[in-house]
Amino acid sequence: MDDTEIEQFYARHMQLLDGGEAEAWAGTFTSDATFLAPSMTEPVRGRDGIAAGARAAVEGRAAAGETHRHWVTMTTARSTGAGTEAVSYVQILATPRGGAPRLELSCVMRDRLVRRDGELLVAERHITRDDRPTG
Repeated sequence: MDDTEIEQFYARHMQLLDGGEAEAWAGTFTSDATFLAPSMTEPVRGRDGIAAGARAAVEGRAAAGETHRHWVTMTTARSTGAGTEAVSYVQILATPRGGAPRLELSCVMRDRLVRRDGELLVAERHITRDDRPTG
């Protein structure tokens, strides 16, 4: 996989999430994917669990009257025997209805990308926040 393919993958991936398409976004993960974010004590395992979390996030943003945009930047990628390790900086811009945008979060996203049936998918995701220790 080349840089352009990875960039296009993340653009589509985050636009699905920001557009409220939780099921389609979860479909960009393998069926047995793991997802670990700082708010979690244990990783979510499997596409169904990832979809449930995405649905809750979409509903929470709607209830708050906010639009979120995930900006994936500075991505580096290297091939391994288990796929491609991609490391990106991610900023989340939150815009309340009728209000000014604000930077909600700055973090590092570490993914293991794999190809299944010709499609690029996330097999593992680990997110760390810049404002918290990584410990």
